[in-house]
Amino acid sequence: MTTYCKFETALDILVGKWKPVILLRLFANGTMRFSELQKAIPDITKKMLTQQLRELEYHDIIHREVYQQIPPKVEYSITPYGQRMTPLLQAMNDWGVGHITHLNELYGEESTRELTERS
Repeated sequence: MTTYCKFETALDILVGKWKPVILLRLFANGTMRFSELQKAIPDITKKMLTQQLRELEYHDIIHREVYQQIPPKVEYSITPYGQRMTPLLQAMNDWGVGHITHLNELYGEESTRELTERS
């Protein structure tokens, strides 16, 4: 199974605090400029946003369009290849919603809220 199972490859693209957030913003909003992404994700540093965008671009998940103008304009969007992640991200989101419901049933809504706010 290890020859066929490339779970780690998928995780490399999704692991981290910011990549899923960046992807969700781009899926929700379509094309976004760097400054728009910064405003949409206020806790991310410029350096981290740049790094995460470069990694996603390397994997052909997002497209970086540079416009030759002054001031320079750069836009990011999901590539057609990256669009193939939609069912995966939707399934993860659905599972997350279900998991919160499950935790609420086990521990109560107040305990679950405290737990999710700490992570």
